[in-house]
This record gives sequence, C-alpha cells and structure tokens, in this order.
Amino acid sequence: MARRDELVERLFMASIGALELFHVYLGDQLGLYRALRDHGGATPAELAAAAGVAERYGREWLEQQAVAGILEVVDDGGDDGATRRYRLPDAHAEVLLDADSLSFLAPLAQGVVGIGGTVPKVAHAFRTGAGLPYPDYGADTRRFIERLNRPMFLGQLAQEWVPAVPTLEERLGAGPPARVADLGCGTGWSSIAIALAYPGVHVDGFDLDEASVAQANGNAEHAGVADQVTFAVRDASDPSLAGQYDLVCAFETIHDMADPVGALRTMRALAAPDAVVLVADERVAEVFTAPGDAIERFNYGWSALHCLPVGLADPPATGTGTVMRPSTLERYAKAAGFTAVEILPIEHEFWRFYRLVG
Repeated sequence: MARRDELVERLFMASIGALELFHVYLGDQLGLYRALRDHGGATPAELAAAAGVAERYGREWLEQQAVAGILEVVDDGGDDGATRRYRLPDAHAEVLLDADSLSFLAPLAQGVVGIGGTVPKVAHAFRTGAGLPYPDYGADTRRFIERLNRPMFLGQLAQEWVPAVPTLEERLGAGPPARVADLGCGTGWSSIAIALAYPGVHVDGFDLDEASVAQANGNAEHAGVADQVTFAVRDASDPSLAGQYDLVCAFETIHDMADPVGALRTMRALAAPDAVVLVADERVAEVFTAPGDAIERFNYGWSALHCLPVGLADPPATGTGTVMRPSTLERYAKAAGFTAVEILPIEHEFWRFYRLVG
C-alpha cells in the first residue's frame, strides 16, 4: 500500500507539473512574462492591455502563476481579484526571459507542448514499428531545441569547449583560414558561435531539415556572419567535400540519425589530415541503472517520444534513441573506421564531449 500511495502521489504531482508547463508556454508565447517585467508588475486589466489578451483569461493565468509560486502578489486589491497586482521576480525573469542565460528554461515548456501534439502519431509508431519524420514535430519542437541550445553555443562553445580540445583553438584562431563542417547543424547556432569567435574561419553547416536550414540562414544574417557561414540542405557524404575540413563537428545529433555509423564515416572522410573530429551528445549514465537519476529520467523521457521515432524514420535504421552511452558511440566510431574515442575533460551537466581519432 505504501508503494501504491507513493505512485499515486507521484503521478498527481506530475500532472500538476505538466499543467504548470502549459501555463509557462502561454506566458512565453503570448508575451505575458515580458509585459509583467517591462511594466514592473500589472493588474489583470493592465496585463491584458499590455499583452493583447482578454482580461478574464489574463486574470486566471495570473492567479495560477501566483498559486504556483512563479509570480508574486504585491497588492491583494479587492475581493474579486480584479485589482490585484502581480510582479515577476527578477530571479524568475532570468529563467523565463533572458534568452542569453544558461538558466533560460522557458523553452522546455515549448518542447513539451511540441512533443505533446505528436503523441497520437507516436502511439501509432509504437504499434507499427515505423518512425516519425522530424518535420512532423512542428515549429514548437524546432524552436525549443534552438532556444534551449543557443545560450550554450554562444556562451560556452568558444569559451570552454574549444580550449579543452588540444590544438583546436590555435588552428581556428591562427594560421591559414580554417574550414569547419558542422553536421546536423539545425538552426545554425553552433556554426554561428564558431564564426563569431573566430573571424577568419568559414563554416559549412549541413542539415536535412529544410525549415531548420532556412532559419539558420536568417540567424546568420541577423548575427552578422552570413559571409562566414554557409548552410545547406545537403548530404555531407558528397565525395567532392572529402578531406577539406580542419574541424568536423556534430552537436547533439548523432543519436537522432538513422545511420550513425554512416554519419561518423562521413565525418572521418570530411576531415583533413590532423583535423579534429568532435562529437557532443547526451551525458547519460555509462550503464543502465533503474531507477535512474534526474538526468537519466530526462533523457529517457525524450527518447521514446522524439529521438527514437525520428531515428527510425528513414529505414533501414539503427534506432539509437536519446540514451547513447559512451560504449555505444565507441562501437559506432570504430565501425566507421576511427581507431580511438577520447572523452574530453569538459564539465557539462547535460552533454558529454568526444574526440574521435584515426
């Protein structure tokens, strides 16, 4: 009975958490948090006017957010709640609004909404064994990945990750202009971060999702590096590209690929002599353990709902899933022709970094 009651409590609390994420999604997408911050707080009527929402909905959202502890009540107003005033604490504003902060987690709500809309299709895939193409997950999922990873690329890639790879910073920052191949570049922020940090470098970003590449080109224009970065919906295994790149990288994408060995074989072919081949992927546990810790639960949560279906969408497929352990990547790398896989000394809560040798 104790175990039963514990699960009952856990599922009840999980439902509260899910519903609160949906409210965060509304606050993010409708500009409610931004309106509160910009106005230093608001009553329901003031929020409705500032954000362009209906007052009655705005009031219910404000009350829910205050009950959840995300907003603060600064003036209780009258009994009907119409004149109650709310504010967004500064610490919470960083999490919900600061798109450059490593603590920016509002996109998680967008990701959950994006995944939620595809669950009926995923259920069908469970029955048939088929995959689900990445575009089926829609703009919310694409934007979630972009917004969540962007602060890491802009704030850590050149500042922490590149310096931890022997000889790489020197090659990108000095000597003849370096060339970089960024496989599975998505909306381009990894490529853009490299171009911003190393003005002499040219980056070719490859991805098979047309919407992501279109967004990447817009991002490069906005960041002022369109002359350094080329994005293309293109198969990077084109023989004409072989041996041209000083850095070949793939960030959080190998586990999503139908043919990870083929992708790593392509990375090996693209690399010039003495080039660096760098893979970053999820920092999952080295062995299966149940129950798992929060990171393991987080990764498995995404796996069967997104990464595995995407990875099975182009048969014949390996079907890796989000939980690609170091031993699995090493097996893939050796099958692709690499002689060794080195785990780099980069501290990161969610990703593990590998240098592929040979």
